[in-house]
Amino acid sequence: MPLTFAYGSNMCVADMAARCPHAKMLGMARLPKFRFALLPDGFATLVRDPAALTYGVLWELSFGALAALDRYEGVAQGAYEKLILPVIRDKGGAVRALVYLGRPEASLGRAPADYMEKIIASAVAHGFPREHVEFLRACGGISAPAEPPPKFRAIKNESML
Repeated sequence: MPLTFAYGSNMCVADMAARCPHAKMLGMARLPKFRFALLPDGFATLVRDPAALTYGVLWELSFGALAALDRYEGVAQGAYEKLILPVIRDKGGAVRALVYLGRPEASLGRAPADYMEKIIASAVAHGFPREHVEFLRACGGISAPAEPPPKFRAIKNESML
């Protein structure tokens, strides 16, 4: 069964269940030497960067699901290409996985308005490090939610009354 490393919209469990119903999520993984970026049409891609590390989700797919994912990613139209790269599993060492990389000269149209919000929500749900989530927010031009005020804690010290 092929493995695929998702770093964009394919991190969303509900969306992947709709695209590839029998896909098995294997957990968080990291791809060294690549940085998350956005294509001109707003869809996610990765660019080589020797100092970078991108977080994502590792999926195990059937060959039928892989064909469905190829259709979703627009492989036949040249929008994304596939590479097999070493990724580091959160638990279990390195494995080789299929990674879809967007091609700037091709386009699937404009990314949906909620595209980056879904990616950020998925990153939070999967427990990605705060720094990576903040980087994704910055890429999408989305400000972080306001920090909740600290909880008030009553101190009982009668000598102060």
